[in-house]
Amino acid sequence: MPTNKRKLPRRGKQRSSTAGLFIFIALLSVLVVIVFRNVTAEPKTTQESPVAETPVAAIESETPEPDVSSDPAFPDFDPKAVDSTKPELLIAETGIMVGDQSVSSYSFKDKIDFGLPEDYTSVEGIVTFRGNNFRNSGSYGTADIVNKSFSDNHWTVQTASLQAPNGTVWTGSGWVGQPLMMTWPKEVRQHMNMYDWAKDASSLTEVIYATMDGNIYFLDLATGQKTRDNLYLGYTFKGSGALDPRGYPIMYLGAGYNSANGTSHAFIINLLDCSVMYEFGASDPFSLRGTLSFFDGSALVDAETDRLIYPGENGILYIIKLNTNYDEKAGTLSINPSEVVKWRYNGTRTTKETYWLGMEDSAVIWRGHIIMSDNGGNLMCLDLNTLTLDWVQNVLDDTNCTPVLELENGHPYVYTSTSFHGGWRAPMSGTATIPIWKIDAETGEIVWEKDYTCYTEDGVSGGTQGTLAIGKNKLSDLIFVPVARTPNAGTGVLVALNKQTGAVVWEIETQVYSWSSPVAVYDKDGNGYLVFCTSGGYMYLIDGLTGKVLDSMDIGGNVEASPAVYNNTIVVGTRAELIWGVNLT
Repeated sequence: MPTNKRKLPRRGKQRSSTAGLFIFIALLSVLVVIVFRNVTAEPKTTQESPVAETPVAAIESETPEPDVSSDPAFPDFDPKAVDSTKPELLIAETGIMVGDQSVSSYSFKDKIDFGLPEDYTSVEGIVTFRGNNFRNSGSYGTADIVNKSFSDNHWTVQTASLQAPNGTVWTGSGWVGQPLMMTWPKEVRQHMNMYDWAKDASSLTEVIYATMDGNIYFLDLATGQKTRDNLYLGYTFKGSGALDPRGYPIMYLGAGYNSANGTSHAFIINLLDCSVMYEFGASDPFSLRGTLSFFDGSALVDAETDRLIYPGENGILYIIKLNTNYDEKAGTLSINPSEVVKWRYNGTRTTKETYWLGMEDSAVIWRGHIIMSDNGGNLMCLDLNTLTLDWVQNVLDDTNCTPVLELENGHPYVYTSTSFHGGWRAPMSGTATIPIWKIDAETGEIVWEKDYTCYTEDGVSGGTQGTLAIGKNKLSDLIFVPVARTPNAGTGVLVALNKQTGAVVWEIETQVYSWSSPVAVYDKDGNGYLVFCTSGGYMYLIDGLTGKVLDSMDIGGNVEASPAVYNNTIVVGTRAELIWGVNLT
């Protein structure tokens, strides 16, 4: 027995090796089959595959933020002229001043580099003309539109007039006249010179409206009730001004005409106590346009470098280091401007009578380059970090509308138009061609143009005075352009053009022309509607896809100003000295 016991393990071992070999071969065979099936099988598209069911955007949002220089949605922008857009063809000279010293060249150490329009500000509101550095939105939020009409529920606020030293009387709100809007956090409101009810409100969106009667009005968006006393500065404000995109309680505002208080210029205003912290631009000796120093454009602020960027009608671009110091908890705010840099130019066509210097429009900025039109038929692209011109395109005439920028498949394009200043290209009694252009922002070359024949009057020009609207969401194939004094001297059109071809998709003729800018608003499903006002005193609600007029409303006076829309509420001022708040339903 003991011998047998010793032999059993040996036999058992022999049997175990044989069985193990068979098991190993069997397992190997199964493994080969599994691998073969996995390699040759069709990919699963059922819910068992979470990656297949997860939207691309959701996957991207979970990954680390990429280097923007390699992000196709945030491409490099290195504009360069071609033969037809060389700056020397239209610009005779440029100059730079730093402080009180003229210099031949200048380069900023901390580079200016603007991002996408949605990154310009994170506040709840509208902080500059057309919202951001691309100038592509006059609305904030989403509208809840069911009835597709204007509500009978509206409010009005009385404004006034101001007489200039030369006898000109400026009434109400004029061109461009867009209001600004800001939902201030309650903690910020506690340090403002607001009325107690406004400080204590659980939520409050303040409308900040500079008008031509010399006042800045502060209103509750929901009711039109004044949130604080008017700030009277005594100058005619035709432009929109701008709020600081960082949410700091600062307003940047330029006067559009001289007053009994002095020469027009720009102001930086502390919105905690409504004091003026800084003023600049009055009769600037660096200007080649003499003592004229109007500011109708709307400024932009580079948050990263704390710089104010503000073109003036005196032909100077101001770039000012603010050195801002804001303590939200303590409610203290100060600036200490330094490194005041000025850039100027002179056009090859410029005279005292024609093709004037100066920028009345608001500028576009993308990455380190500013794109701006002037009174002298020049659309200029300037490197902000070296103050050298990249390219200049001939836009024919005195341009008052603001250029709008859009990235299409990562490539930047500018949409713009111009006006008809009588006596320059054609006599006052005649007509002139007003093109609407799509322009390649890399080179300044014209991609396409659509022409309209327009009339004009002295001081009341025809052409595109309002800024076009860029379609988004379900309107993403379209742009919307107001053209004044066409096809007749007193009428106008609002036209929808295809972005790729410039072809007319629809066109509406209004009985009276418009200088106001159309505003696109969208519902939660991406359906787009246009709010459009005319000099005849009418406000229209229009289906953006079809051009069908859904509703209209008589608001009692010439609307030169451009509306702004916050969710469902439209705010716009008239020359008839009323500010209107109208709800969409």
